[in-house]
Amino acid sequence: MGSFRSDARLSTWLVRIVINEALGRMRRKEAQIIPLDAAMNSFEPEVQNSLTADSERQPEGLAMRAELRRIMEARIDMLPEAFRTVFMLRAVEEMSVEEVSQALEIPEATVRTRFFRARSLLRERLASDIDVTLNDAFNFDGARCDRIVAAVRARL
Repeated sequence: MGSFRSDARLSTWLVRIVINEALGRMRRKEAQIIPLDAAMNSFEPEVQNSLTADSERQPEGLAMRAELRRIMEARIDMLPEAFRTVFMLRAVEEMSVEEVSQALEIPEATVRTRFFRARSLLRERLASDIDVTLNDAFNFDGARCDRIVAAVRARL
């Protein structure tokens, strides 16, 4: 009860908690668990494919996704509260327009508009972040540039 913010009716909030818990339990039950010893000795293609090195599971891929997730979370936190609330319910909690409308007690058209505007703001801010990063990545850096030129000449 300590996390209830009165943004929606208590019944809507409680129903959402129950639904999320039920979905989480269903996901956990559907997860296939294979003992490591059995997996290592298995010749089944599906099991072997799951054990092979996947670029998404490599440390640099994991670090990149973690950093991207951090940036996305920061940008979502910067959204105006009305947009952020609708965005979180629609995109993160995967609630329908009708469910969000009922939970926030606002018209469905308002939910659609706020969600559209939240996504637009996120795109603009992320594009701005990418532009700044791109400029930094290819910025002239005297000594560094000289080292790169020297290395290329040495290879030639």
